[in-house]
Amino acid sequence: MTALLYRWPAAAEFARTVPKTKFYEHATIGAAVKDAFVADVRRITWAYKLADSTINLPGTTEVPEIQVFEIDAKGDDVAEGVLAAIDKAVRTPIIFENRRGEGSQQEVQMVAAHKQLGNGAPKMGTYFRTEWYSADIKRATLPTAIDLTGLYNALLQPLTPVKNHAGEKVSDVVTRLTTVRKLEREITALERKLRNEPQLNRKVVLRRTLRAKQADLAELTSTSISPAAGDTN
Repeated sequence: MTALLYRWPAAAEFARTVPKTKFYEHATIGAAVKDAFVADVRRITWAYKLADSTINLPGTTEVPEIQVFEIDAKGDDVAEGVLAAIDKAVRTPIIFENRRGEGSQQEVQMVAAHKQLGNGAPKMGTYFRTEWYSADIKRATLPTAIDLTGLYNALLQPLTPVKNHAGEKVSDVVTRLTTVRKLEREITALERKLRNEPQLNRKVVLRRTLRAKQADLAELTSTSISPAAGDTN
C-alpha cells in the first residue's frame, strides 16, 4: 500500500526546529490559539524547502517556493488555528505533516490549504487532510511538474474532496468546493423541511427545489465539464 504521503527529496532537506514563539511574533493570534500551541504542539520542524535551488523546478509568482513543516503533536491532533497561524507567518505555500504517537505507533497525516499570494496578505482556503497513516508506510514519489505552481497543484488536488476536472487549477477547485458545501447545506435543510411539511402542495414545491439543487450538486462534482452557454463547438 502507498499512502498519500510523499518522499521529499533529500536535496531539499532543511531540518530546522522553529520555536513556537516565532509564530506569536509574526502573526496576530488570540489567546485560544496560543493555548492550542501549548496544548497541542510538542515540536515544529521546518523539514524541507522545495525551490529551484533544491529540486531544480523554477518558482513562479504564484508559488516561489513550497515549504514542508512537520508538526509533532502532544495528543491526537493539532488545532487548525495553529496551522493557520503558521501559514500566515510564512508567506510561501506550506504542506504540513502532522505526527502523533511514538515509535512503531507513530502516525502521519498530510494537511494543506490553498494559499494565494498577492500584494497584501496571502488568501487562505479550506484545510484539506489525508487520513492518518502509519509513519513507516511506503511513500509516493513527487508528482511530475514543470514548475513549482504545477507541483503545488499536483500535491493539493488529491486532497480535495471533489473530483478534479482536467486542467483545472486548485483555486478553481477550492471555489467549486465552497459552492458544493453551500449546496449540501441547502439540500440538508430542504430534506428536513420536506420530512416535516404536512401540506401536499408544499411538498411538491419542496421536492422540485430539492431535485434542482441535487442536479446542481451532481454537475459540480462531475469529472466532465459542461460547455459554456452559447458554445457550439
